[in-house]
Amino acid sequence: MKKILFVGLLLFSLPIFAQKKIWFDTDIMIGNPDRAPREVDDAITLMMTLKHQDKVKIEGISLITYVDYAYGITEKMIKWYGLNLSIPIYKGSDTCNDLGTENDATKALAAALKKEKLTILALGPATNVATVLKNHPELASQIEEIVFCAGRTPDFHFRPGLEQHTVSDYNFEKDVESFKVVFDSGVKVVLSGFECSVYLFLGKTDYDFLNNNFEGDKWVYDFLRPWSKRHEQLFGNDGFIPFDVTPLGYLTHPQYFKYYENIPVRIITKPNDATIPANRPKQKAFLEVSPTFDSKWKCLYAYKTLPGFEEIVLKSLKREEK
Repeated sequence: MKKILFVGLLLFSLPIFAQKKIWFDTDIMIGNPDRAPREVDDAITLMMTLKHQDKVKIEGISLITYVDYAYGITEKMIKWYGLNLSIPIYKGSDTCNDLGTENDATKALAAALKKEKLTILALGPATNVATVLKNHPELASQIEEIVFCAGRTPDFHFRPGLEQHTVSDYNFEKDVESFKVVFDSGVKVVLSGFECSVYLFLGKTDYDFLNNNFEGDKWVYDFLRPWSKRHEQLFGNDGFIPFDVTPLGYLTHPQYFKYYENIPVRIITKPNDATIPANRPKQKAFLEVSPTFDSKWKCLYAYKTLPGFEEIVLKSLKREEK
């Protein structure tokens, strides 16, 4: 009897990963000829998400910024890495300055939420998600949580690589008003941005296995290289930080992160700490968390990635050999 009780307690203590139904909102830009090379982390995160369908099931994909280009490459990546999955794709806000304006993506997300509760993985600006909450506030209770790649603790500066430059909190700064709408809605928000992701770095030797004869892998690899070289030019080392994989990691491998739970959040205007681009404004908004803030807004904040998660990311990019 004692042995049976011990086993039962042991099993109860192990983490249980039930498959989460998610909505994938992304500003995927890999290979965009408009301003090549473009960031690759959304594409890396999509590949990883498709690999972990046992943990997360994509119910729909909404696009934000460069949506016409993004539609075509998202279709291709699902064909290459989706294992015959049929995932609907919808074009959302193209400019991120039209909060409250309905589009195919916001209509589809609202319709999906009316049918079932979903977790939203939001890897770009918050415009699509905030539009749904602004126009359909009754759907807030249908959202389990929204996981953003954004935010920081006070006085933490975004300095990649050899810390030669400070960069902006792009997803947040692109549409500050939409983040206000999200926090005002009362939906559970998870933030996992630069501060958490900076522990990851993928250099050429890490992803060189993608340089093979499979069309999808070769296509991705050919855009990873110029993005890595751009990082070397700007920040001093050849490689890149796959920022968007940590918001996904919170959903698929939460044990690999450290968190501040129910921590107050504020939006405050302060002197701009970014050193690029040259024409940056002198002041800008900051999305910050601290236990000392007096704020009605709260979030779960992922602040550190633990050893082992980078290996999980790389393994996720490898196709199963048939």
